[in-house]
Amino acid sequence: MKDLFSFLNNASDTSDFKAKLSERGGFITFSNSGRRGGIKFFQIGLDNILQTLKDILNHIEVFKNLTEYEETPWRNNGSDYFTDPVANANSTVQTKPLFSTLSKVIMWANQPKLDDIDSDTEICLDKEAIEITIAKLEDVADSFKPLKKSLNIADDNSRQQIYYGAPGTGKSHRIKEQLEGVSKENIFRITFHPDSDYSTFVGAYKPTRSQRPLYGLFGKETVRLKDGEDLSEDIITYKFIPQAFLNAYMQAYRRPDENVYLIIEEINRGNCAQIFGDLFQLLDRDEYGVSEYTIKADADLKAFLEDEMGEDNDAIKDGELCLPSNLYIYATMNTSDQSLFPIDSAFKRRWDWEYEPIKYKNTDWVIDIQGETYSWVSFQKEINRRIFESTSSEDKMLGDYFVNPSNGIITEKMLLNKILFYLWNDVCKDGEGDIFKVSDTEDVSFSELYGDGGKQKLVGMMNYLGVNRFQELVDEDDENDESEEENNSGTGKDKTKYSINGIGEYAKRNLATELVKLYVEKNPEMSASEVVDIWKSLGNFVSHFIETQEDYDKRTDKSPRVNSIQCNGETIYISTNGWGGQGIMDSLINAIPEDWNLKVEKLL
Repeated sequence: MKDLFSFLNNASDTSDFKAKLSERGGFITFSNSGRRGGIKFFQIGLDNILQTLKDILNHIEVFKNLTEYEETPWRNNGSDYFTDPVANANSTVQTKPLFSTLSKVIMWANQPKLDDIDSDTEICLDKEAIEITIAKLEDVADSFKPLKKSLNIADDNSRQQIYYGAPGTGKSHRIKEQLEGVSKENIFRITFHPDSDYSTFVGAYKPTRSQRPLYGLFGKETVRLKDGEDLSEDIITYKFIPQAFLNAYMQAYRRPDENVYLIIEEINRGNCAQIFGDLFQLLDRDEYGVSEYTIKADADLKAFLEDEMGEDNDAIKDGELCLPSNLYIYATMNTSDQSLFPIDSAFKRRWDWEYEPIKYKNTDWVIDIQGETYSWVSFQKEINRRIFESTSSEDKMLGDYFVNPSNGIITEKMLLNKILFYLWNDVCKDGEGDIFKVSDTEDVSFSELYGDGGKQKLVGMMNYLGVNRFQELVDEDDENDESEEENNSGTGKDKTKYSINGIGEYAKRNLATELVKLYVEKNPEMSASEVVDIWKSLGNFVSHFIETQEDYDKRTDKSPRVNSIQCNGETIYISTNGWGGQGIMDSLINAIPEDWNLKVEKLL
């Protein structure tokens, strides 16, 4: 896949409306055709484009029929629905250049599927394509953010930052990225839990094992071994042991020219009022990042700091504690956690808060149910949609990294024991989500997903939820498909591949699916039943060639393999069996009308 910079440069070569990504600053320079005078150039930021794409997505019913450029509706709709002021202004005075720029960006994010589009006159407004564009463009836009790894000078308003959101959205990863390049010696971590308290956060006297010389009977001389060394004995003594906060605090004073970071994971799982105690007062910072109010250290803490840092050190000057400007406290918080200790408003207002959204970025991840493969993102979106509809909350949604499979394959075991276990116990226990079903009238319990028949129940759930098959992982040499014809050499299955409009390499079992998928993209206004009826009119090439959700649910024989695609929120099923028979695929290819612009070629 070409990067956005290269893609826009190449696309502009044949376009009347040039568009070029800046090498610095995160904006796109675009131009008009110059037909009404000299060529004029304009700039629009990536954030402006992102907001515009989100506006189109939020009003997809208004825009979905405007895939061919018409000046008046694009000008009027842009004025009515584009909330970004830059995009709104350009939509009225530079309508076509803006249209062309948006089209190029969508083409870039969905390459090579949209490479045949003329960006000056056409635009893809498929819902999934726009969602993919938003996710990828956000990553590009993020790359232009100021780097925070040099960190000698930081944002004064972010010395106490809480990253919050649904589980698995990458909050900890976000912090890790921000601290890239920071010495490990300057990073201190702690995870809060219900048993956390002041002593586990700051420090306290604890029993420790040590040794002391062993004295003789009268206690005047030590007992010595033959080699002259004193004989020692093990004893238990009490010593002040510093914890994460105090270690970070001391390091910040020891290294005043470097930033030091205290990371608190799961901050809402502990009683923050109890854990911070009077340290709470220190969280008020002045314009320079120093605590506005100091607090008196207790006798034990004062003695420890004076011993470690020196009596005249600012860390314990006059027996008081004060947060230095180079000490940063970052925390994470899962909004779905059923916290035992709510965070009060006084504590909340002393922090800056940043929401970590779900981006649906792991489009190449799959769920593998004993060889049946499904799209993780499709599953994630459908589950989150149902959670939101039933709860009106995003707190319990599945984040992008709710699980993190090393190879991008979510196994059946991981699906059951991590994802579905969470959904069953934390989401659906109150009857929310409408997830554990194999039909509108048949529920499935969590225990039924295990043992004999478990696979069938899981597959039934996936089909009921309308999760897309991940056809890229379908085994093209599946020995169970007895209809595949022998190849010309007679040594195995027919491995002939096909391209569509000069793009792709599709095996016979997936070709029909790709053809229907492209047809749907070219006809976004059509319903699933309309698409099915049109393709059925070409002929019944294989058993259950193409079906609506209703057709699929009616039949009892679910053994033939199918792929599924989405069409205006409905599911279409296309058979993957039987295409290897003599001449069957050729029959389908020959039946496709020329005006559909779906040219299939056999690859040698």
